[in-house]
Amino acid sequence: MKVGKQKKEKVIRQKFSTKLMWKQRYLLLMSVPFVIWLIIFKYVPLWGWTMAFQEVKPKTFALPFWEREFVGLENFKKAFTDRLFGQTMINTVGISILGIVIGTVMAILFALMLNEICFSRFKKVTQTVSYLPHFVSWVVIASIAKMVLNDGGMLDTLLGKNLKLMSTNSVLFWFVVCIINVWKEVGWDAIVYLSAMAGIDQGLYEAAKVDGANRLQRIWHITLPGIKPTVVVLLIMSIGGALNVGMERQMLLSNGIVQDHAMVLSWFAYIRGIGSNNYGLGTAIGMFQSLVGIALLLIANKVAGWLGESRLL
Repeated sequence: MKVGKQKKEKVIRQKFSTKLMWKQRYLLLMSVPFVIWLIIFKYVPLWGWTMAFQEVKPKTFALPFWEREFVGLENFKKAFTDRLFGQTMINTVGISILGIVIGTVMAILFALMLNEICFSRFKKVTQTVSYLPHFVSWVVIASIAKMVLNDGGMLDTLLGKNLKLMSTNSVLFWFVVCIINVWKEVGWDAIVYLSAMAGIDQGLYEAAKVDGANRLQRIWHITLPGIKPTVVVLLIMSIGGALNVGMERQMLLSNGIVQDHAMVLSWFAYIRGIGSNNYGLGTAIGMFQSLVGIALLLIANKVAGWLGESRLL
């Protein structure tokens, strides 16, 4: 009896799925170009991971896969025993954690402030101005940051003291990089939270006003719980990309003095791979980044499920 009921439910689900797919056939058709792009540019290049297990130099790069020397896990051993690997991992994790925490908090605070602005025209102008730096190249951003923060720069001149923000070989450089990144991206990141806030039932705010709740109480008890699923999902995605810290901002903002605290895994892969003409070693480092990122994503997703929060998968 129970088996028959399960079969019946399975048939109903299949019919419902087929009917829903047919109903949304035009939306599915619109997604086909994206799926093709994803396969060509994201999945087909995974074949290049085979270089992580081979000795690939410029002279052997043009050889077919089966003619290259197979070295097993030798490239991974070279990467893990490299003198720069330990500090590079610390830098990458440190910058990632600071970036996730500071970036998330500032984006939520900025979205909350924009959401509380009553004058719609001022709100639109402020939001537009805030996310414009997202479209500016890191080359331009780094040039502006150095003019302001370098020794003897604009900030030192205004304060009348040498802060040495860009010339101190310490974790202070991590904070400088994260703050500059927040300034560049906070407006763009706040868009998602503003969209989540727009979906909150306005009747809840009206009921809270009737009950005598002030603005801060409405934010704490209605707005923040309303965007909580969005925050959790974005945090999971951020944790999954924790090791994929782009090297552009570190390369452009760093100098010889702070390079020990500026080196991240992607920069390390570039130096040891392309810089040393050892593409197999560079591929091994990149592969390590991706696999650890997948593991972190799955762990964060599982932990969110255990805590009863929204999950990504």
